[in-house]
Amino acid sequence: MDAIYQHFRKDEAALIDHFAELIETARTEYRAVLTDFTDPRQRLIAASLINAHDDMKLVHFGGYPHAERQRLIFAPDYFAAQPADFDIRLLQVVYPEKFAEMHHSTIQGTLLNAGLDRDVFGDIVTDGRTWQFFVAAHMEDWVMSNITKIGRVGVHFTDYPLAAAVTPENDWESISFSVSALRLDAIVAHGFNMSRQRAKMLIQAGKVRLNFGENDAPDAEVATSDIISVRGFGRLRLDAILGESKKGKLRVSAAVIHK
Repeated sequence: MDAIYQHFRKDEAALIDHFAELIETARTEYRAVLTDFTDPRQRLIAASLINAHDDMKLVHFGGYPHAERQRLIFAPDYFAAQPADFDIRLLQVVYPEKFAEMHHSTIQGTLLNAGLDRDVFGDIVTDGRTWQFFVAAHMEDWVMSNITKIGRVGVHFTDYPLAAAVTPENDWESISFSVSALRLDAIVAHGFNMSRQRAKMLIQAGKVRLNFGENDAPDAEVATSDIISVRGFGRLRLDAILGESKKGKLRVSAAVIHK
């Protein structure tokens, strides 16, 4: 395990321990173990851990193909996972479309402010008109019973089979740039074409999230598969580190969604 820790950030140690315990449970009890929804960075950590076990496998699913947030199953290598094994439900937001607009941030904010942990619901998707989101099965009834407004708009929810998920708009744009270090302020500055000082101010003002968590440290280290959200600007995903230049700068590839 010590070799694993050195490849990840110190603040990820608790997650590494948690995944290791789940893998050990799946291995010793010969059964599948399901996690909550995870982001790409967390899946990278899970994959690194499972690779140490030849007799185990990792499968993941978020309710539809290429979901950003997905639930994981650690299981013996003979286990054949089915979509139903992930206990995911699809809820569609029913609202007066002619008189109101929905936004991703408003829906997510409503769910969080209602007391839901971010790890019990998955992607929020839209085709430009219809809004849907994925939620852990055990929270479906709670959401449908307790959330009656999104923002100021009265809503209710309809349960649909996963196959009825809309094809989401894909606004990710591939970009690449060079940085002297994988600092949060440097990545934000280059990714959103702003000065390093402005990026630093946004971070210190609490307007930047790293992997959906608050982070006010400009020098926080960014790693592959991390997702950065910048209020008012959009989101960025660090996809790969392409190499180092002769001058010591790191060339990275990323994807960005501009607001």
